[in-house]
Amino acid sequence: MNKPQATISEESAQEMEGDQESKEEPRLRRPKSKTEIPRSLSAADGNNSREMAVRRMSSRSNPNGLSRNGDSALEAANGVAPKRGMVLPFTPLAMSFDSVNYFVDMPPEMKAQGVPEDRLQLLREVTGAFRPGVLTALMGVSGAGKTTLMDVLAGRKTGGYIEGDIRISGFPKNQETFARISGYCEQNDIHSPQVTVRESLIYSAFLRLPKEVSKEEKMTFVDEVMDLVELDNLKDAIVGLPGITGLSTEQRKRLTIAVELVANPSIIFMDEPTSGLDARAAAIVMRTVRNTVDTGRTVVCTIHQPSIDIFEAFDELLLMKRGGQVIYSGPLGRNSHKIIEYFEAIPGVPKIAPKYNPATWMLEVSSIAAEVRLKMDFAEYYKNSALHQRNKSLVKELSTPPPGAKDLYFASQYSQSSWGQFKSCLWKQWWTYWRSPDYNLVRYFFTLACALMLGTIFWKVGTKRESSTDLTMIIGAMYASVLFVGINNCSTVQPIVAVERTVFYRERAAGMYSALPYALAQMLAEVPYVLVQTSYYTLIVYAMVSFQWTAAKFFWFFFVNFFSFLYFTYYGMMTVSITPNHQVAAIFAAAFYALFNLFSGFFIPRPRIPKWWVWYYWICPVAWTVYGLIVSQYGDVEERISVPGMTTRPTIKWYIQDHFGYDPEFMGPVAAVLVGFTAFFAFMFAYCIKTLNFQLR
Repeated sequence: MNKPQATISEESAQEMEGDQESKEEPRLRRPKSKTEIPRSLSAADGNNSREMAVRRMSSRSNPNGLSRNGDSALEAANGVAPKRGMVLPFTPLAMSFDSVNYFVDMPPEMKAQGVPEDRLQLLREVTGAFRPGVLTALMGVSGAGKTTLMDVLAGRKTGGYIEGDIRISGFPKNQETFARISGYCEQNDIHSPQVTVRESLIYSAFLRLPKEVSKEEKMTFVDEVMDLVELDNLKDAIVGLPGITGLSTEQRKRLTIAVELVANPSIIFMDEPTSGLDARAAAIVMRTVRNTVDTGRTVVCTIHQPSIDIFEAFDELLLMKRGGQVIYSGPLGRNSHKIIEYFEAIPGVPKIAPKYNPATWMLEVSSIAAEVRLKMDFAEYYKNSALHQRNKSLVKELSTPPPGAKDLYFASQYSQSSWGQFKSCLWKQWWTYWRSPDYNLVRYFFTLACALMLGTIFWKVGTKRESSTDLTMIIGAMYASVLFVGINNCSTVQPIVAVERTVFYRERAAGMYSALPYALAQMLAEVPYVLVQTSYYTLIVYAMVSFQWTAAKFFWFFFVNFFSFLYFTYYGMMTVSITPNHQVAAIFAAAFYALFNLFSGFFIPRPRIPKWWVWYYWICPVAWTVYGLIVSQYGDVEERISVPGMTTRPTIKWYIQDHFGYDPEFMGPVAAVLVGFTAFFAFMFAYCIKTLNFQLR
């Protein structure tokens, strides 16, 4: 790395972990010594100055993995591996926020009930701080605004109005740079289903770690993170779909944490990391969270009804009540004694029963019903408390940059160049498609069945060209085959794109890449599969129907089919990008199948389409496919055929020009238009995936 790296001495590490054990009031103070890195701010700029070499400080002596022990000798006696540094340094950063408010537009339902305001306030004057090496819990009843606050602080909100001051190590938060030094573990554990655990981490690391980090260092860091979150034994497991295949819920939670951790962030947000887990699984996940905190990172978790063991694994608590107001922000203390003392000091609050869960008791005694019974407002009580004043002082102190510090700065928005982003995205898409046999085999089998069916129905009709009826039958065979396979391609690609788009929303919000490299990679991944599909389809149909075996005609037949299948595939991808889900996309796409059919020029030849509708013929992609197939096979045939109602026998070349309106010399423009439709649908997919966001938060 060629950067100065300041490691933590053993004495400092013991002192830090001693602080964690005591959990006394000084936790609220900003230490004066700059050597106490996990409790203080690094006097650095996030990039090039003083950095901290990460230390693993996890202790596994406790069966639940939730205890912390600072004595290395004791660890050795217990058979626990000694703490070791990780390969990549990072800068510990604190986050402070003062008087944060968040509003959304008033829902129409509430307007209808007579609410006069135009905006609904979800967060009210929220003030606090998150610091390195401190595990903070965001708690509150449902609707209190826990996830809302975390989304606002992490910059994940896609709408609404935010007020207040949010700072990173004393500097105003800039979302583009903040995304580079932060991680966000979503509750839903969204991952690409067809890649392995290790590949998921490699993909995240190669896109999010700086270009200056070598490939070997990235791979070493991935292995260390897998060890940190205890995923070594699952590194080759396919991730799978939640609740259907692949990893269990608890394993997916750990993978979510690992995917963010390989980005080497300084600040990590976790949305309910233990939700939906049993006690054992929750303990495993919390051990992973604790290991992450003990590397010196700033970690914030929303948590809902935790057990005693999980609750006491946290260092500090920010408790909110319904309406988005803070009613406690401070340390938990050993056995949660700090928060118990705070609430028991309020007149009328009942004492906690022996061995009762402090988290449950805390929510019960601070409920709305308790406020009504006590005739008080816990938010106002907190604002008038000494604890609130200490927090305000801490926030004020953290809002001032340390002497000599510089604001976070990155030369580019993304860690990797556009070419690097494209290569990584293509690498993942390639594995995703290769490991999707249900998708590829379905369309391949359908194409094979369609080719054999058409070949047997229209067996050797290519040699029968005595009448216009024979010609119409051959043209119908070509038209029907392309339409059947094209529609199948369109409908089968939609669920694949919809699943990957959900992953795309998470990865783009994390600042991994821009939309264009992602879209190009997904579109390019389709090309080899469509090429194979077109190859065997063209050979089977061309041979069984007995078209004329010349290189030029076979090439044009292959060319028209390839780009027709490809634009149908890209059309399916485009419909997903402009609709909220693949069910709506299927309905939207089907609405145009009838128009494609009607204006293809087969059922109603172009000369017979009314003038006020002929414009749609020219923008119908299937019409150009039929144009290309007919002209390429029969545009130069001088054989004569019988036509009902005509005394003379015209040539096939004259007939297709007169009846269908096809110019035999127009094959070049037809080819260009087919390529153009493919490019247009691809462009629309890329543009819509970039500009439209259906994941509203």
